Amino acid sequence: MREFASPPTYVVPATGSLTDDLLVNAAADPDRVAFTRLRAPDRSGAGPAGRAGRAGPADRADRVDVSAAEFLAQVRAVGRGLLASGIEHGDRVVLMSVTRYEWTLVDYALWYVGAVVVPVYVTASPEQAAWVLEDSGARAAVVGTPEQRAMLQSARGAGGQPLVDPVWTLDEGALERLVDAGRDVDHDELEQRRSQVTPRSLATLVYTSGTAGRPRGCMLTHGNFMVELGVVVEELDELFGDEDAATLLFLPLAHVLARVVQVGAVKARVRLGHAADARTLLADLQEFRPTFVLGVPRVFEKIFTTASQRAAADGRGRAFDRAVETAIATSRSLDEGGPGPLLRLRHRIADRRVHAPLRESLGGRCRYAVSGGAPLGERLAHLYRGIGVTVLEGYGLTETTAAVTVNHPDAVKLGTVGRPLHGSAVRVAEDGELLVRGGQVFTGYWRDQAATAEVLGDDGWLRTGDVGEIDDEGFVRVTGRKKEILVTAGGKNVAPTVLEEGIRAHPLVSQCMVVGDGRPFIAALVTMDREAARAWARRHGRAGDPAALADDPDLRAEVQGAVDRANDAVSQAEAVRRFVVLPEDWTEEAGQLTPSLKLRRAVVTSQLRDEIEALYRR
Repeated sequence: MREFASPPTYVVPATGSLTDDLLVNAAADPDRVAFTRLRAPDRSGAGPAGRAGRAGPADRADRVDVSAAEFLAQVRAVGRGLLASGIEHGDRVVLMSVTRYEWTLVDYALWYVGAVVVPVYVTASPEQAAWVLEDSGARAAVVGTPEQRAMLQSARGAGGQPLVDPVWTLDEGALERLVDAGRDVDHDELEQRRSQVTPRSLATLVYTSGTAGRPRGCMLTHGNFMVELGVVVEELDELFGDEDAATLLFLPLAHVLARVVQVGAVKARVRLGHAADARTLLADLQEFRPTFVLGVPRVFEKIFTTASQRAAADGRGRAFDRAVETAIATSRSLDEGGPGPLLRLRHRIADRRVHAPLRESLGGRCRYAVSGGAPLGERLAHLYRGIGVTVLEGYGLTETTAAVTVNHPDAVKLGTVGRPLHGSAVRVAEDGELLVRGGQVFTGYWRDQAATAEVLGDDGWLRTGDVGEIDDEGFVRVTGRKKEILVTAGGKNVAPTVLEEGIRAHPLVSQCMVVGDGRPFIAALVTMDREAARAWARRHGRAGDPAALADDPDLRAEVQGAVDRANDAVSQAEAVRRFVVLPEDWTEEAGQLTPSLKLRRAVVTSQLRDEIEALYRR
């Protein structure tokens, strides 16, 4: 049994909460810009921010800055409204909205009065939302749109009564009404309520999206977040410690990783922005110009794919591909003493023609990116580092308040998820499962002691369900999910992740799922990126919908190349021997992906049973 631990550098105080950061920031640097809103809110959805936000003289007309002092004032104003509306300490309040400034404002206002925030993804089905309302016993809800309000209000209990009331709607002036309702609430009453919140108080119930079964509410305390950010902000000082640091959040704030970056940005006084619409993300990145970004692997894959498509459409496809290989070679050389004179020359040429535009797609100032939620893939990680944007992969779960291990800017080992954070430990059990321990580990599942006992021991070790290894320097490598290990008919254990990463790295590929449990060999289901497939079709003189390309021999040859490269990373017994290109991509709406874009393998297996059987009949 191998174990690696880092000594603690942060001690949780006996008193205080996450809202302490707001008071410290407002007192120490009240005029510092805490948030930049790229689009001025209209009156119907602005709430107090619409009145208190101010635009700098050099800013665009639709760009609004909010100072540290203004943010504290807005949080207090909404908090008084929550008190006036009867929200008590410990009440669970659902928060359902796209990533927007108001989410962060409401999050902190609820924490200010001691409420427990229960995030719900905007893509949740009515059944999923109803389950969260019922299981959490939500006292109230804040939603973004009238449609979301209608969905929550349609959820009924056994007696036919609504599961939640009231439901405040941001797009219908909910924050303005809360502020108006709280005008007569005494300041001391509000501060008295805040003082009742301690590190042991429950901050949020985050329902795991899950790959099967009903989601369970992970109980995360203020102390869990304080430990996580007390360490992360210090260890990632190159990101959070820069005087001009700024980050644009575009992941759903219902995802614990985005939530941790939100709290870290507030704590470290990093200017924070929000981007809700994927269609305007590239424009928002160039307008906001973050110094670091947070994403899941699919985001970084998509940025690369888009750039590749544009280059091919402009007749620069081969030059782009050569520049990509130069970036990857340069990054690999950094682990072996650095690039030689010829590679440095090639890199300078490639940087002017290709690398600089790629960096510009992230805003032009971005030096670091944090990736989590799933493995990024070593080739893509080398590409980004080679163009000057180091992707720091980390590892964690909702149950660990996001990261428990992370690569540091000065200690990066690509292909790993880094070393344990200070005060954390990682152990590899006899069966290969990763166990973790630390102050950021959750207190258990809401109202489910049996499920808690299955994963959390009395000694504090959390069973992650992931399989991995730890090298001699303490770097952790995750090789797959314990329940997803495939065992072929010949008895060979196969972790599908490395194969799926390799195949998915091809610009044409959107998703990939490796199959073969109990079968004579390994095979794969592959879906196409629709935009990349359209661009490929135009270049090759094909017409029609990308779905019609699934059986195109030239396209299959490209995918075969991706499969061959992925097979190079595994033994012959583990290699993908057959694959099928599917006419339709997998989506969250169709149930094949979770909100964090992880595969729901059981769903895919059930939906595509015939396609899987066909792979073994050929």
